[in-house]
Formats: sequence, structure tokens, C-alpha cells
Amino acid sequence: MSSPATLLDLLQLAPGNRTAIIVPELNLRITYDSMRQQVLAMADILAVGGVHGRRRVATVLPNGVPALVTFLAGAIAGTAAPLNPAYPYEEFYFFLKDTSADVLLCPPHGAEQARSAAADLGIPALTVEMDTQGTVHLVEPRRRNAADTPAPEHVALILHTSGSTGRPKRVPLQHANLAISATNIANTYALSPDDVSLCIMPMFHIHGLVASTLASLVSGGTVVIPTKFSPLPFWRTVHEHRVTWFSGVPTMHQMLLARAHGHKHHAGTLRFIRSASAPLAPEIIHKMEAVFAVPFVEAYGMTEASHQMSSNPLPPQHRKPGSVGPPTGIQIGVMDAEGNHLPRGQPGEVVIQGPSVFSGYENNPQANADSFVEGWFRTGDQGMLDEDNYLHLTGRIKDLIIRGGENVAPREVDQVLLGHAAVAEAVTFALPHPVLGEEVAAAVVLHEHGGATEAALLKHCRERLAEYKCPKKIFMVHSIPMTATGKVRRQQVADAILDGQR
Repeated sequence: MSSPATLLDLLQLAPGNRTAIIVPELNLRITYDSMRQQVLAMADILAVGGVHGRRRVATVLPNGVPALVTFLAGAIAGTAAPLNPAYPYEEFYFFLKDTSADVLLCPPHGAEQARSAAADLGIPALTVEMDTQGTVHLVEPRRRNAADTPAPEHVALILHTSGSTGRPKRVPLQHANLAISATNIANTYALSPDDVSLCIMPMFHIHGLVASTLASLVSGGTVVIPTKFSPLPFWRTVHEHRVTWFSGVPTMHQMLLARAHGHKHHAGTLRFIRSASAPLAPEIIHKMEAVFAVPFVEAYGMTEASHQMSSNPLPPQHRKPGSVGPPTGIQIGVMDAEGNHLPRGQPGEVVIQGPSVFSGYENNPQANADSFVEGWFRTGDQGMLDEDNYLHLTGRIKDLIIRGGENVAPREVDQVLLGHAAVAEAVTFALPHPVLGEEVAAAVVLHEHGGATEAALLKHCRERLAEYKCPKKIFMVHSIPMTATGKVRRQQVADAILDGQR
């Protein structure tokens, strides 16, 4: 399918009387016409408040119709800046200030920390409500004025990097970046007006916004948006609303798998399951396909690329568990430390370029100088392209463990540990060593207490890994800290272990 140039184009091209959004908790259906009218009305109201060009509309809303309408309206009238509703005051203060937010949109109840931070920064906070008919509006009376038509190069969305390796950086994404990325995803999975997506990812994150939502809308399909992900009503929602696909992070898939208890599950109308935003062990992929009897595809995405960069294809094309598939709509290369392109089969840093890739971090010349080389964006991920041009990731370059001069990719060790039947979660990290510099260690969460001993897990690793890659110490923990989107914080795990040993 051809790509719209802006998010406004995406709205205007959509079929009018088809269902765009389903709210499962209310059994409410909203048509494309209704959604379009609500977005444009909200954009016109925001335009009266001076929201235009590069002025920012911050939102702190749970998943739902208000989150989608305000995101699209903010992007059309100015620049949308959705924030995680679970942030504490300090993080709201930082992100509102760092984003230069001009207005904050909040739900009728809750969001006290966000409102307090906005008040301390002198940012007006407005309340967004939805009535029983599914119409979103601002509680405070506001005049309307036609919002300017956005251009493809206008910044539609501002997000921050996760900050897991340092201070969060601002990522400005243009209308063209988002529209092209949504179209690439729709083309990858042959999405059509008959498809129904279940959005279980948070809508303050690029994965939920672009893959689960915009890709469905650009194809004229339907998006089911529950308030939050829960494995308890999940399959009832899939069956009742005839869901054909959903995308999530590994922790979500593992929760669904755990509740299936290894038994075959009737997936109904589901035609595929997608995973992105964090690596998934091949063993989990095989188990998902065996239990749910539909293709499971792993994709590779990041905020700076407006989400998807590569994906395993659907049948009849070949899927390679352990890889993240061939490029989808962009170019992917592998470089050495000096910026030389490496041949297939040789590992190095993954680099990307293409129309969905952003043009640089905002007001951060040093980060841009470090991140771009001859027009290629350096992802910070290590990997290699195989003979079929499928990308295989081995981990974050900054996470590499250097043990006596030997490089150990933590993800490889993670996958071996996850291959043990007793292990639910695993994270590998470096511990200081007086002679080797760094030593390999790991923390694991077991499916049940006493399901395996440290000695059994160490033996499992020694049978599958070179000696220098094997953890020398495995810590049994109750949980592993992750970001809101399911990414492991390796350094935080290491710090907690070290603190416990002191």
C-alpha cells in the first residue's frame, strides 16, 4: 500500500463508516468518521491555545480512546508528547521541562503527580473526558480555531530514549517518519481492513503507537484498546472481538504462555503473534507456536527508527527463530568500530538509514556526532547479517562483558539459561574481577521455588557454552527490574547484587 505523507492524511484516507476503535470494557465501537471528527475538533481547540508548529502537547493518559485522540490531535496541531502515567513527581517534572511542554492533558481522576509538576513549572493542565458514546472532549470550555495543516517534515511526536545507558535523549519524529513506518509494518504483515489488532502495549511508547495502532489505521483495520494488559481476560477479548493479531514484549508473551500451562490453546480468528522491543529466546518462540498454533514473528524496532526496522516474515516465507528477520522498508548494515561496512556473517555494530529513521536528537550535538556516520545511524546494538540478509542480534555493545580480553554477549548466555525448563527469566551481567577485569554472572527467576539449584544451572550452561562464557555465579532472585516496556536493566541488576554482597 502507498504511504500517507502525514498523520492527517492517514485520518482522511480512512473509510468512514468502518469501525476504527473498540473499547472492550464498554463494548463500545467508534467509527473512522467519529474518530476523525474528534481528532480534528480537539486539534482546533489546541490551536486556540497557541499550540502550533513546535509547541508541545504533553499527555498523561491510560490506554484508550482519549489517549489516541489526544495523540493525533496534538501531532496535527503541534507536537504530541505522551508520558508514562506511572512516573513519580520527579520524572514528570524532568520530562515536562525537558520537552518544553506548553500544555498537559490529564484524565479526570488521578495524575496528581503530573498535575503538581505541571503547576510548579507553570504549565496549564487540562482535563480530558470521554462520554458514554465514546466522544472525547476537554472539560474546561475552550474556543476553536482551525489548526494549521501539518507538513511531512513537521515534528509530530517527541519521545525520550529509555535512559537505561545514560540521561534520556529527546527523539523528534516527523509526520513522514511515522506515516512511512506504519505503512512498512502494514505491508510486512499484509494488514487489511479485515484485520483487528489488540493494542496491549502502552500508548506512550513507540511500539504501541505505531505498530499496534497506526499500522492498523493505515490499513483501514480495527484496533481493540483495553485500558491495560491483563492475561486474565485476554483470550475472552480475542474471541469476542475477533482479533487477528497482537504485538507485545517478551514478558507479556511469557505471562500468556504460563497461563496456558503448556496445553494447546484455541486461538480463534488469530492469524499471527508479533514480539518486539526486547529480545526473546528461540525456545519461547517454539513454545508459543506449539501452544497457540499460529505463526510467531519477532521484529526489531527502536524509537529513533519510528519503531520497526526488520521482522521475520509470515508464512509461506521462512521464519528464523533467533533472528529478527530481514530489513523492512529501510537499509540495515553492520560496521566495525572505524565505520567500515562489514560483509555478511561478520559481527559488528548494526547501522540503519531510511525514510522512517529520525534525523537527529534534539539539542544534543554531541550525541548526534557520536550516533551518525556518513548518514548511517549507529543503533548501539551488536549483530550480523546472514547469507539470507536476516539480522541476528547479540546484544547491546555497552553491555558486552570483557572477561580477560574475551568478549561475552550477555544475550547469548540469557538464551541458554532460558532454555532450562525451570527458568522463567534470566539476565546476565558483569561482576568486577581482580585479575580478569570482569567475570560473567547471572540472575534468574525460577518458575517455582526449588525448581532448580545453582549447581544444576551452571552445569546446564557448561554443556552449551564455551567455558569463558559460562556464568561463574548465578543468583536466584524473585524479580528482575525492567523498564515500562519490558527492557531489562542489566546494570541495575548488577548494582543490586553488588549492594547485597557488601
